[in-house]
Amino acid sequence: MRIFVAGGAGYIGSCTTEYLLDHGHEVTVFDALLNGHRDAVDPRARFVQGNLSDLDSLRSAMKTASPEGVIHFAAFIEVGESMKDPLKYFRNNVANAINLAQAAAECNARKIVFSSTAAVYGMPEHFPISEEEPKNPINPYGESKLMFEKVLSWQNKLMGLQYTALRYFNAAGATELHGEDHHPETHLIPLVMQAAMGERKSISVFGEDYDTPDGTCIRDYIHVLDLAQAHLLALESDYCGALNLGTGGGISFRQVIDTVRKVSGLDFQVDVAPRRPGDPARLIADSTAAKRILGWKPDFENLDAIVESAWKWRQDHPKGYNDR
Repeated sequence: MRIFVAGGAGYIGSCTTEYLLDHGHEVTVFDALLNGHRDAVDPRARFVQGNLSDLDSLRSAMKTASPEGVIHFAAFIEVGESMKDPLKYFRNNVANAINLAQAAAECNARKIVFSSTAAVYGMPEHFPISEEEPKNPINPYGESKLMFEKVLSWQNKLMGLQYTALRYFNAAGATELHGEDHHPETHLIPLVMQAAMGERKSISVFGEDYDTPDGTCIRDYIHVLDLAQAHLLALESDYCGALNLGTGGGISFRQVIDTVRKVSGLDFQVDVAPRRPGDPARLIADSTAAKRILGWKPDFENLDAIVESAWKWRQDHPKGYNDR
């Protein structure tokens, strides 16, 4: 299959590109390198540097690639930043994404697979969270993702462009070649690893009085290669709609800290800080639909394996991609 990956220089995009190439597909990566890394683009892929805001350049790249499938990773992802600069998020995550959908339709791509998020659910009332849970985002980031899901739904109904929106919970881990290198870093596992490596003084636990077994928040961590597998399965399927992706197993903040200590063999300072506003006690996915509809079978449902892969990549790349 010829596949056009928007945002293929980012964390999940680079890992998915590697996975697609390993499975024999032809990949064009389109990325503005605003947050991604040129060194993260698999050399087997064709790379085009460009911004989704430039419809003419996007059309040209898409026409040359002539893709059968499109995967969209090129979104801004920082919840806190979205609360401070909401228009930045609506401009890129909705308006620019519409350019991608338009170019895909004009080039007769069969399907778009969209990197969505569990943030569309806001503060859910039921656990594990199924796709039927009400969608009530509590930040512009989640709202922007939900808005583009609706754009794709209408494009499908009226114009016939197929789509699948994959709602991730917490992406984690690494491949042999690609891993997390955000600036600034906001994801829990790499932050804890930074504390273990002495790159930060300590790691903060935001609240230890939640109604959970150890008092800390519980999240659903999914290995990036399991996400990559789901994207390819979604491209190959005729399913249109949204699907959750998670392991269905909750991991607490304290468990992440203990696992990093065990995997690294290193100790580090842990501080207790007040709860953060809007942090639910639990966010756990019900991924039954993805397993049934796509035939998705996650290979990494053990936190040790996820952390071990992330730790190995960081040891092999102590400065990340070192291109900034």
